Amino acid sequence: MPSGSGPRNGRAGVTPRLPWCQARAVVRPRDPAQDPAVVAALAQALGLPSDAEHLHTALTHPSYAHEHAVPHNQRLELLGDAVLGLCVAELLFERFPDEPEGTLTQMRAKLVNAEALHTIGLRAQIPAALRVSRGADALRSSQNVVADAVEALLAAAFLSRGWEGARAACRAWIEPALAELSPGGVLDPKSALQERLVGVGVPQYSVTEEGGPAHSRWFVVAVVVAEQILGSGRGRSKRLAERAAAQAALESPELESLLGVTR
Repeated sequence: MPSGSGPRNGRAGVTPRLPWCQARAVVRPRDPAQDPAVVAALAQALGLPSDAEHLHTALTHPSYAHEHAVPHNQRLELLGDAVLGLCVAELLFERFPDEPEGTLTQMRAKLVNAEALHTIGLRAQIPAALRVSRGADALRSSQNVVADAVEALLAAAFLSRGWEGARAACRAWIEPALAELSPGGVLDPKSALQERLVGVGVPQYSVTEEGGPAHSRWFVVAVVVAEQILGSGRGRSKRLAERAAAQAALESPELESLLGVTR
């Protein structure tokens, strides 16, 4: 063997791979408009290292991902939605032990809708930490984009730190809104739905099914906005069925989609 040369994995011309601990650092393309100080602050708030892969994926909008061939945050957003829902339900269950399920459901809807998450995201300066495509800076402060990033970041905390870490981050972000919420301030489902749809359309309720004997009638009602069925509900009276339909609409992804398109 020539002087100064060494084995090359037993085969000429084959360079051995570096052990994982010596592997080169991942090179991430950076959006020049992304503020590293805000990214670091978010990492600290979530209890994550600033170079955590899930953290950077959570802050990556699909437009940027397609431009640079890197993962985006939509898969994390799906997981984060479930993490957020469980965390908020647990918080409400603890905070309001005497409230019925219907009231807690309304309160949860008020805390986890896109508008509420957008407020959380702005408070945490998430728009400054996002990676978006060139010429798409207007997306940074978009309600749906920021709300999705909040959920994706909670998923990043869950994947990196488990349920306890995700719960701690969620509670810290939700607490300001929760402190302002009271059962007496929660609107009934029909009023709450109408409030959400201001500027979009007026909910229309129609009976789609009914039956039962005269002493025990039941009704199924659908609620329609802009020719789209947002929910349906069943009750022992038309009024109760309308309330159930409105509650179903408040929790439906179709409502968030409609608001995202029309606002």
